[in-house]
Amino acid sequence: MTHVLRRGRGSLAFSFLVQGVAFALLVTRIPAIQDRYGVSDALLPAFLAAVPILAGVGSVTAERLVKRVRPSRLLRWSQPVVLLALLGVGVGERMVELAVALAAFGLAVGVLDASMNMLGVSLQRSYGRSIMLSFHAAYSLGGIVGASLAWVGAHWHLALWLSYLPVVVVLLPAVLVGSRWYVDDRDEGPSAEEKAGEGQAVVFKWLLPLCLVMTVAYIGDSTVSNWSAKYLQDVLGSSEQMATVPYNVYMVTTLLGRTIGDLGVRRFGAVAVVRGGALVAAGGFAVVAAAPGAWVGMLGFTLLGLGLCVLVPQTFAAAGRLFPGASDAAVARLNVFNYVGFLIGSPLVGALGDLWSYRGAMLVPMVLVLVTLVYARSFAPQPDRYGGGHERPRTADVGRGSNGL
Repeated sequence: MTHVLRRGRGSLAFSFLVQGVAFALLVTRIPAIQDRYGVSDALLPAFLAAVPILAGVGSVTAERLVKRVRPSRLLRWSQPVVLLALLGVGVGERMVELAVALAAFGLAVGVLDASMNMLGVSLQRSYGRSIMLSFHAAYSLGGIVGASLAWVGAHWHLALWLSYLPVVVVLLPAVLVGSRWYVDDRDEGPSAEEKAGEGQAVVFKWLLPLCLVMTVAYIGDSTVSNWSAKYLQDVLGSSEQMATVPYNVYMVTTLLGRTIGDLGVRRFGAVAVVRGGALVAAGGFAVVAAAPGAWVGMLGFTLLGLGLCVLVPQTFAAAGRLFPGASDAAVARLNVFNYVGFLIGSPLVGALGDLWSYRGAMLVPMVLVLVTLVYARSFAPQPDRYGGGHERPRTADVGRGSNGL
């Protein structure tokens, strides 16, 4: 493995980590943001929904831009915008300023998420083995760091701008320097897989199974992030302090699962890892729904972190294998369903909890995540069996041996 690839992998992993920090700092300080700007409870959902909607617009825009601009350049300039928009949330005073900052954050995050995963897919192709989970492990680590920094800010009652400014001052120049070492496969010319798929179009009906898996994964993730504390406290009778633990446990187990996940893909293949992840996640939801008390409920959320953590990285990797001649466009289009799942998950569980019960509501994402088993074969296409995007690709268990993903 060349020094260039190793350095490119390190710089991209750092970008994933920074994005995890920035996103966690935003979402974990929502109560403080609401208080600072005087956003009512009725208006808050509109502000929160606007971010993933605009991120979807940003991802679609990225799909158009990569026809003329390299993904590395999109990432190089979208990440500073995300950090500056985060700072804008902290320093603004009027609601219109909050709206502008969140709009910039959402649009830039869509471009950022798409371009990061485009580079991750192309770098994995250059490596010739699974490394995609390691990038998302860096994101999980960043989320833990960001949530910890947010806790410090809340504990010491720091103003938002004082919480955000040191982070931006440190990370902004760091990502600009690190962006010098991004590896874009366009620099080296098309690979053998890309030549085989040259002129290939992204056929949505082939991508649809992966879109469904991406949506389901984020429905599960948003269920944990939005409802774990309320569920533990209101349904399982835990203390308020203990109710804050499940999401932290979920993030830690997500990090652990992604750290070792690439080894599992190399040893057992992507299909087996995705199937195993779906079964573990479904088991986690079942344990949460049936838990007699808080400690068993926390066991369920632990299983959810271990199961869900493999689905999203492997879905991006599968899109790159499915459309080797148009992987950037496929990743950008697939990334939109990240935000679709986020928008569906929280209101779905909330509505079912109010109309039925929160225990019953947890069974719905359990059933949805099992849908992944139906489409698991989509995670192992053989791109050498088709060309030009005109034939339906066949599938087989790639990922076994030294040359698999």
